[in-house]
Amino acid sequence: MAEKTKEKKLRTRTLRTAVGAVVFVGLSAGLVAGVSAGTLSGFGWDTFSLLCPLGALGTMIATKTMIPRAVVSLLIVAALVLLFGRAFCSWVCPTMLIDRVRDFFRSPAKRRALAEQKNTAIKAVSKQELEGLKAAKAGHTCGACGKCQPVHHGKLDSRHAVLGGALLSTAVFGFPVFCLVCPVGLTFATVLVVWRAFAHGDATIGLVLIPVLLIVELVVLRKWCSNFCPLSALMNLVGRFSRTFVPVINDEKCLETAHATSCSRCAEACEADINIRHPEFGLRTMADCTRCRNCVDACPAKAITMPVFVGKKAGKTVVEIPEPVMDDLEPKLD
Repeated sequence: MAEKTKEKKLRTRTLRTAVGAVVFVGLSAGLVAGVSAGTLSGFGWDTFSLLCPLGALGTMIATKTMIPRAVVSLLIVAALVLLFGRAFCSWVCPTMLIDRVRDFFRSPAKRRALAEQKNTAIKAVSKQELEGLKAAKAGHTCGACGKCQPVHHGKLDSRHAVLGGALLSTAVFGFPVFCLVCPVGLTFATVLVVWRAFAHGDATIGLVLIPVLLIVELVVLRKWCSNFCPLSALMNLVGRFSRTFVPVINDEKCLETAHATSCSRCAEACEADINIRHPEFGLRTMADCTRCRNCVDACPAKAITMPVFVGKKAGKTVVEIPEPVMDDLEPKLD
């Protein structure tokens, strides 16, 4: 069972990497060849074009003008986020490919250490939740015993602060300042300056400055996507209203609800730091779900699915363990 689960996760991860690589290579080839396809920061063909939502918003703030092309881009991207959440981050964004490359060059020992560090913390959370259920059975609410303390993550985080700073700086300086340091744009800029250096001998300071800035953002600033990316923050604000392709748990199959067995495989597998089983303990909410399917592949009981549409309670599942099973749980918590 463990081997099959590992194979499924590897297949999905490989598929996501392949999709991102095809998009990146295709747009990079068009950029080098001079084809007017653009990049992920602004791509299109002839009269059709789609701007990065942050770039579109920044452009209108800088010019103090409602630009039809920018408004249409914002509406299209909003519709895509409502439908697919932050799928862009796990299936298309080039920073995902850079992270794959960085992970490839890590030693096996380093990979195991990072995974074990995350898994240990998540397993502790799962045990705390079960202890909280035991406390609730004893007559007080979860948390009153002092053993079960939710994270209490707010609706806004550091990414939203960066988003606010990006928009404020745009208004102050009169141009989209963040576009100068956006890792998506820097990735394609790196391709372009390297190509020009080798193909035309056009070596400039950008040949060093652009890649270095990209490395600082994605390597030195750890967890750029989850802690700093303003585009991620923008998608998070829209993703709160998404009700499609959201992972849901079948309580009749879940090991915790059906057998009172601590599992946490879904939380361990989530790259967005979401705890789908115990949302209140995750560092992020379902608004940040990237539809990567890691939780679906990791679930040993096959209890997680991603239906086309779910109700308002998606991502708000509550563990309710039946009385007989709770009695069996007593020795496991001692």
